[in-house]
Amino acid sequence: MAEHALLSASGSERWIQCQPSARLEEAVDEETSEYAKEGSFAHGLAETYLARHLGSIKKSEFNKRLKKLKQDSFYNQELDDYVNVYVEFAIEKINEARARTADAVVLLEMKLDYSEWVPSGFGTGDLVLVSDDVLEVIDMKFGRGIEISAIDNSQMRLYGLGALNQFGCLYNINTVRMTIVQPRLDNISTDEMSVDDLMYWATNTVMGAAEKAWKGEGEFLPGDHCRFCRVRATCRARAEANNRLACYDFQEPPLLTDEEIVDVLDAADEYIRWISDVQAFALDQAANHGKQWAGYKLVEGRSVRKYMDETKVAKALQAAGYSEDQIFEKVLLGITKMEKAVGKKQFNELLAGLVEKPPGKPKLAPESDRRSALKSTAEIDFKEDI
Repeated sequence: MAEHALLSASGSERWIQCQPSARLEEAVDEETSEYAKEGSFAHGLAETYLARHLGSIKKSEFNKRLKKLKQDSFYNQELDDYVNVYVEFAIEKINEARARTADAVVLLEMKLDYSEWVPSGFGTGDLVLVSDDVLEVIDMKFGRGIEISAIDNSQMRLYGLGALNQFGCLYNINTVRMTIVQPRLDNISTDEMSVDDLMYWATNTVMGAAEKAWKGEGEFLPGDHCRFCRVRATCRARAEANNRLACYDFQEPPLLTDEEIVDVLDAADEYIRWISDVQAFALDQAANHGKQWAGYKLVEGRSVRKYMDETKVAKALQAAGYSEDQIFEKVLLGITKMEKAVGKKQFNELLAGLVEKPPGKPKLAPESDRRSALKSTAEIDFKEDI
């Protein structure tokens, strides 16, 4: 099992803002989802491809590893294609580093120690490139749900600190470049900081928060960073923060003010996530640990019929005299699958003018959202079913 730091880089957004959460999480076993397992597998595949490119493993060892990886249940061609988006980007960056410095250091899955600023702090950098003037840390995120930016990303900054801690005295580094590659969302995000600015952040933002977090001190501060906290369902501070939505007085005045509506909008997404987290926690405790919740019982949910074996179903119907036209239907491949099937270049050439991207259904988003603001709905021609 992989070793994890109490004050991990991946959880740093949380413990920097909500220091007591680190020790509170310590008493709860870490969740290992299928998504996390798939991500670990994707990282192993990427490391194998890059190790072969760098010549750190021989062709025979590469073929042996790849054969074993392809036998894993997580392997499929789509996953391989996405991993290779990262691999190709990584190779491009390796070449750039070597062009800057002939003996540039290239490290895969490197343990990065940032304990000079964070007690017992360490993490693992997917790709670390050390050259004169520039130190670069590249991280692959294989999730498909949430787009993650490298801008102001504390995890990437801690990785940068760890790399500087090890190589800063060997190379004349002025700039730390941090990149996140999220192939499934076509998201590549890069941030740069001078070494001086990164050290200032470490000294003035991280060290004080880390000291409190290590001691279990500080104030609880619920927010978006609660999303992956292991005690997100049972944290009292988060519950109290979300329950403030229920404190509006709907009797006097009879209607909410504009300011109150904005307050609700600000809190709505987190409120919905919190309710969902509590429901998931209660279900898990009842289904897997025998917990009895007062007023509730465990029941079987709605079920949908499905064929046990589609091949046998088809043979049985055909034997009874039904034709293929009666029991099968042909469906055109979706755009993503079609693009992969015919190749991106051919897809664009053959289907030019036949693919459109209609406007998405309008939704409210914070002003910090990077999408452009729409005009008023009176000036937009959109359909209800878009």
